Amino acid sequence: MADLSAFPITSRWPAQFPDRIQLYSLPTPNGVKVSIMLEELGLPYEPHLIDIGANESWTPEYLSLNPNGKIPAIIDPDGPGGKPLPLFESGAILLYLAEKTGKLIPADLAARYETIQWVFFQMGAIGPMFGQLGFFHKFAGREIADKRPLERYRDESKRLLGVLEGRLDGRKWIMGDAYTIADISMLGWVRNLVGFYEAAELVDFASLKNVPAWLERGLARPAVQRGITIPSRV
Repeated sequence: MADLSAFPITSRWPAQFPDRIQLYSLPTPNGVKVSIMLEELGLPYEPHLIDIGANESWTPEYLSLNPNGKIPAIIDPDGPGGKPLPLFESGAILLYLAEKTGKLIPADLAARYETIQWVFFQMGAIGPMFGQLGFFHKFAGREIADKRPLERYRDESKRLLGVLEGRLDGRKWIMGDAYTIADISMLGWVRNLVGFYEAAELVDFASLKNVPAWLERGLARPAVQRGITIPSRV
């Protein structure tokens, strides 16, 4: 049985199954990337709910795993060389799990890097821009009298959706016929934009054809349906 006692986070969120991947997360767009990935791969894992509303990601135990204080993070008890591997940043975790299993990422080197570039596109553009739009449209940003920030993030979010729309023209998934970590990285964010953030009308989502169809296909996958609810908020 794996010994995870060297990781302070396990004192606050004990591992009942230390031989499984330990997932510390919340079902946010970034969090569900990893739970969806784990469900798609069928890897055994143990989820731990990190209540960011209660600032649990800023506790010393959590910061010992991720000094940036964000979710998700994992500990893989069977990391490289058979040693436990702690890892944070959702994009890095997707890449690690894909490399570990040889799944959901192309074996061909050129296609592999093409896939990775779309994951980076999500990390550097889709996530930050959609998140800012959500803040200024639905949350505390609504109280700001100056509407230029909202307009900036609205326009950039619409542009990014246009990039996705073009990429998906004639393709079932971001990489064509193959469903990959590129799709997993973006599904939760697009779902959140038009759902939780209530920004579909704001970004003229109904004018798109390829992105809504892609989102529907993705959300129909059983692993995605499971992953978007893990860890349970109950």
